[in-house]
Amino acid sequence: MEADWVKIYTSTNFFQAELVKQLLTQHEMEVVLMNKQDSAHKVFGQIDVYIHKSSFSQAIEILVLNDINP
Repeated sequence: MEADWVKIYTSTNFFQAELVKQLLTQHEMEVVLMNKQDSAHKVFGQIDVYIHKSSFSQAIEILVLNDINP
């Protein structure tokens, strides 16, 4: 992954991470999910949501306004 991306959110719940991605995408931001969960046992590992660092402050503001803890 390029150096211009920063992790903004982490969850063990894939659907929660996907909701965060969709919320940020609705605000025309580039978002990447990195799924680090074990493929056989979904209880191990996490999903990280990355945002381009130029959108970081706006993304944090959106998460806070929607009661999502970054």
